[in-house]
Amino acid sequence: MEQNVKKKPFNKHSFISIAMVFSVLILSFSGMANHKHQFEQLTLERHFWMTIHNTAAVLFVIFAILHVSYNWRVFINYVKKTKKTFISKEALTAIALVVVIVGLVASHVFHVR
Repeated sequence: MEQNVKKKPFNKHSFISIAMVFSVLILSFSGMANHKHQFEQLTLERHFWMTIHNTAAVLFVIFAILHVSYNWRVFINYVKKTKKTFISKEALTAIALVVVIVGLVASHVFHVR
């Protein structure tokens, strides 16, 4: 019994999306490691985390640009569709959530003595 199995072609959209998400996860983790080692001299460990962070940042930017370019039509259609509304409720909610969380986390600076 032979099965006629077709090989799926390489999906560029999925590859770019997954690479972008994975690079931002590495970027976040290495950013926390950099924060932990920020006051040390340039040790091997600090240099290691800085290199990981910078490389992940470059990869994230590259994949984000590719992601936008592959989804340009979808983005343009969304913009055309929402011309009537200045800002959608989803966008407003997302912006507000990010601003509140970043503001709350960053406010710890004013409470440290």
